[in-house]
Amino acid sequence: MDVHTYRDGRKASTAAAEATRQALAALGRPESVWGNARPRVIHSGKPYVHLGMVRGDVAKRMAGAMQTPA
Repeated sequence: MDVHTYRDGRKASTAAAEATRQALAALGRPESVWGNARPRVIHSGKPYVHLGMVRGDVAKRMAGAMQTPA
């Protein structure tokens, strides 16, 4: 992967990780829950967000929030 592909992927994954952190904070979850959201770039340059292990109650609230129409 070239440096431009990595940089673009890193920028997108960082923005997505921050949006995820903000959404979890808005759900009233403490930093100990959303602080694990980390930006990642895979070998193809695609952006991902690694959430790590999430407690069951938090995952259930996340699922409920994702199902609610914006």
